[in-house]
Amino acid sequence: MRYLFVGLLSLLVSCTGLPDGVEPVTGFEKQRYLGTWYEIARLDHSFERGLEQVTATYAVRDDGAISVLNRGYDIADQEWRQAEGVAKPVSSEDVAHLKVSFFGPFYGTYAVFELADDYSYAFVAGFNTDYLWLLARESTVSEAVRQRFVTRADELGFDVDALIWLDGS
Repeated sequence: MRYLFVGLLSLLVSCTGLPDGVEPVTGFEKQRYLGTWYEIARLDHSFERGLEQVTATYAVRDDGAISVLNRGYDIADQEWRQAEGVAKPVSSEDVAHLKVSFFGPFYGTYAVFELADDYSYAFVAGFNTDYLWLLARESTVSEAVRQRFVTRADELGFDVDALIWLDGS
Protein backbone atom coordinates (compact mmCIF):
# COMPACT_ATOMS: atom_id res chain seq x y z
CA MET A 1 0.00 0.00 0.00
CA ARG A 2 1.21 3.45 -0.87
CA TYR A 3 1.85 5.66 2.13
CA LEU A 4 0.14 9.00 2.53
CA PHE A 5 3.44 10.84 2.49
CA VAL A 6 5.45 8.74 0.04
CA GLY A 7 7.10 11.87 -1.36
CA LEU A 8 8.21 12.91 2.09
CA LEU A 9 11.54 11.16 1.61
CA SER A 10 12.79 14.12 -0.41
CA LEU A 11 11.90 16.41 2.50
CA LEU A 12 13.29 14.12 5.16
CA VAL A 13 17.00 14.14 4.49
CA SER A 14 17.95 15.41 7.94
CA CYS A 15 16.79 18.92 7.05
CA THR A 16 16.11 20.47 10.43
CA GLY A 17 16.95 24.07 9.55
CA LEU A 18 14.43 26.90 9.41
CA PRO A 19 13.37 29.33 6.69
CA ASP A 20 14.76 32.85 7.10
CA GLY A 21 12.75 34.78 9.66
CA VAL A 22 10.86 31.77 11.04
CA GLU A 23 11.20 31.67 14.83
CA PRO A 24 9.73 28.63 16.60
CA VAL A 25 7.37 29.29 19.48
CA THR A 26 9.00 29.21 22.92
CA GLY A 27 7.16 28.15 26.04
CA PHE A 28 5.83 25.21 24.00
CA GLU A 29 3.87 22.68 26.07
CA LYS A 30 3.97 19.27 24.41
CA GLN A 31 1.09 17.91 26.50
CA ARG A 32 -1.22 20.70 25.30
CA TYR A 33 -0.24 20.10 21.67
CA LEU A 34 -1.17 16.41 21.74
CA GLY A 35 -4.38 15.19 20.11
CA THR A 36 -5.90 15.72 16.69
CA TRP A 37 -5.35 18.74 14.45
CA TYR A 38 -7.17 19.51 11.20
CA GLU A 39 -5.27 20.77 8.20
CA ILE A 40 -6.90 24.02 7.14
CA ALA A 41 -4.39 25.15 4.51
CA ARG A 42 -1.11 23.97 3.00
CA LEU A 43 1.28 24.48 0.16
CA ASP A 44 1.02 21.67 -2.39
CA HIS A 45 3.36 18.66 -2.19
CA SER A 46 3.44 15.32 -3.92
CA PHE A 47 2.93 13.55 -0.59
CA GLU A 48 -0.39 15.31 0.05
CA ARG A 49 -1.58 15.97 -3.49
CA GLY A 50 -5.25 15.15 -3.97
CA LEU A 51 -5.93 14.64 -0.27
CA GLU A 52 -8.82 16.16 1.62
CA GLN A 53 -10.00 15.85 5.22
CA VAL A 54 -6.37 15.74 6.35
CA THR A 55 -5.64 15.34 10.06
CA ALA A 56 -2.55 14.92 12.19
CA THR A 57 -2.82 13.16 15.53
CA TYR A 58 -0.04 13.42 18.10
CA ALA A 59 0.50 11.25 21.20
CA VAL A 60 3.37 10.65 23.61
CA ARG A 61 5.26 7.40 23.11
CA ASP A 62 6.79 5.32 25.90
CA ASP A 63 10.22 6.78 25.10
CA GLY A 64 8.94 10.36 25.48
CA ALA A 65 8.97 11.13 21.75
CA ILE A 66 5.76 12.10 19.97
CA SER A 67 3.99 9.64 17.69
CA VAL A 68 2.56 11.22 14.55
CA LEU A 69 -0.35 9.80 12.58
CA ASN A 70 -1.19 11.73 9.42
CA ARG A 71 -4.38 10.76 7.64
CA GLY A 72 -6.20 12.05 4.56
CA TYR A 73 -8.80 11.03 2.02
CA ASP A 74 -7.46 10.42 -1.50
CA ILE A 75 -10.08 11.82 -3.87
CA ALA A 76 -8.83 10.01 -6.99
CA ASP A 77 -8.53 6.58 -5.37
CA GLN A 78 -11.51 7.12 -3.06
CA GLU A 79 -9.70 5.72 -0.04
CA TRP A 80 -8.05 6.83 3.16
CA ARG A 81 -4.26 7.14 3.27
CA GLN A 82 -2.15 7.37 6.38
CA ALA A 83 1.46 7.55 7.48
CA GLU A 84 2.97 7.03 10.91
CA GLY A 85 6.02 8.84 12.15
CA VAL A 86 7.84 10.15 15.18
CA ALA A 87 8.72 13.69 16.30
CA LYS A 88 11.48 14.78 18.67
CA PRO A 89 12.63 18.21 19.80
CA VAL A 90 15.58 19.63 17.87
CA SER A 91 16.90 21.37 20.96
CA SER A 92 14.75 22.03 24.00
CA GLU A 93 11.38 20.49 24.95
CA ASP A 94 9.89 23.98 25.38
CA VAL A 95 10.77 25.17 21.85
CA ALA A 96 8.33 24.20 19.07
CA HIS A 97 11.13 23.18 16.68
CA LEU A 98 10.78 19.46 16.12
CA LYS A 99 12.36 16.97 13.79
CA VAL A 100 9.90 14.51 12.28
CA SER A 101 10.62 11.21 10.60
CA PHE A 102 8.40 8.90 8.59
CA PHE A 103 11.35 6.96 7.15
CA GLY A 104 13.95 5.65 9.59
CA PRO A 105 16.82 7.97 10.38
CA PHE A 106 15.76 10.75 7.98
CA TYR A 107 14.27 13.81 9.66
CA GLY A 108 12.60 17.00 8.47
CA THR A 109 11.73 20.23 10.21
CA TYR A 110 8.39 20.78 11.90
CA ALA A 111 8.46 24.30 13.30
CA VAL A 112 5.43 25.90 14.93
CA PHE A 113 5.99 29.62 14.41
CA GLU A 114 2.67 30.81 15.79
CA LEU A 115 0.42 29.08 18.27
CA ALA A 116 -2.82 30.37 19.77
CA ASP A 117 -2.69 30.84 23.54
CA ASP A 118 -5.42 28.22 23.86
CA TYR A 119 -3.69 25.91 21.35
CA SER A 120 -6.64 26.20 18.95
CA TYR A 121 -4.53 26.90 15.85
CA ALA A 122 -0.90 26.57 14.78
CA PHE A 123 1.16 27.94 11.90
CA VAL A 124 3.76 25.33 10.90
CA ALA A 125 6.75 25.53 8.55
CA GLY A 126 9.20 23.01 7.18
CA PHE A 127 12.89 23.58 6.56
CA ASN A 128 12.27 26.05 3.72
CA THR A 129 9.45 28.18 2.30
CA ASP A 130 8.08 25.29 0.21
CA TYR A 131 6.48 23.73 3.31
CA LEU A 132 3.69 25.50 5.17
CA TRP A 133 0.55 24.46 7.04
CA LEU A 134 -2.26 26.02 9.01
CA LEU A 135 -3.57 23.51 11.54
CA ALA A 136 -6.51 23.87 13.91
CA ARG A 137 -8.39 21.90 16.53
CA GLU A 138 -11.61 22.40 14.58
CA SER A 139 -12.11 21.82 10.85
CA THR A 140 -12.57 25.55 10.22
CA VAL A 141 -11.01 28.77 11.51
CA SER A 142 -12.22 32.34 11.70
CA GLU A 143 -11.55 34.83 8.93
CA ALA A 144 -9.25 36.69 11.34
CA VAL A 145 -7.05 33.60 11.80
CA ARG A 146 -7.01 33.00 8.05
CA GLN A 147 -5.93 36.57 7.38
CA ARG A 148 -3.29 36.48 10.11
CA PHE A 149 -1.89 33.26 8.62
CA VAL A 150 -1.73 34.70 5.11
CA THR A 151 -0.16 37.94 6.34
CA ARG A 152 2.49 36.20 8.47
CA ALA A 153 3.30 33.67 5.77
CA ASP A 154 3.60 36.38 3.12
CA GLU A 155 5.91 38.43 5.34
CA LEU A 156 8.14 35.35 5.74
CA GLY A 157 8.39 34.74 1.99
CA PHE A 158 5.93 31.85 1.53
CA ASP A 159 3.92 31.76 -1.72
CA VAL A 160 0.52 32.55 -0.24
CA ASP A 161 -1.13 32.63 -3.67
CA ALA A 162 -0.40 28.90 -3.96
CA LEU A 163 -2.12 27.95 -0.70
CA ILE A 164 -4.64 25.12 -0.85
CA TRP A 165 -7.55 25.67 1.55
CA LEU A 166 -9.17 22.52 2.86
CA ASP A 167 -11.85 24.08 5.03
CA GLY A 168 -14.24 24.59 2.15
CA SER A 169 -13.01 28.08 1.20
